[in-house]
Amino acid sequence: MIIRQLAVGPLQANCFIVGCERTRRAAVIDPGDEADRILLALAERGLTVTHILNTHGHFDHVGANRRLKQATGAPLLIHALDAPMLRLLARTAAAWGMAAENSPDPDRLIAEGETIPVGELALQVIHTPGHTPGGVSFYADGCLFVGDTLFAGSVGRTDFPGGDFDTLRRSIQEKLFRLPDEVRVFTGHGPETTIGEEKRTNPFVGLRLR
Repeated sequence: MIIRQLAVGPLQANCFIVGCERTRRAAVIDPGDEADRILLALAERGLTVTHILNTHGHFDHVGANRRLKQATGAPLLIHALDAPMLRLLARTAAAWGMAAENSPDPDRLIAEGETIPVGELALQVIHTPGHTPGGVSFYADGCLFVGDTLFAGSVGRTDFPGGDFDTLRRSIQEKLFRLPDEVRVFTGHGPETTIGEEKRTNPFVGLRLR
């Protein structure tokens, strides 16, 4: 599996290029900003985008949806509960003193349990609400892309509209923590971690607190 991480935009949200080594097909997860930089990274590796995937609808994770879709023609996928956010990006970014383009509507809505083929890879969709109602994580080959659900030593904020800490805690403990300890966790901001590390040490949801 090819994984390229790019911290993009003023909030340094992590965008991930996830590609198949043999077919050179790839998904872009959370293109939050800097579309030209993302496109350059794809070109450098000879990758063709088959999907644009949003873990959730906040502007810092989806702000380059429009430009990336225009450049690649790849279908845009998001969970139904977060799809309405895509039409509000300019407004929500302005509330933070920033700018963002409204996203195109999704080409398809995704849900818990389905898989998204990317070359010979299969990304499993795990619905992980709490940070947002339609937040999802993508899992394939021992790698988990969680958006703002879980961070190294922390969790996503739940004080935004639609957020709920108890829901977030259940998403992490009852879904993500069922994965093997060695699973690598690629977060929406900051460094990667592992499921085992967060089980042992995360002060918000670590299983040692139960």
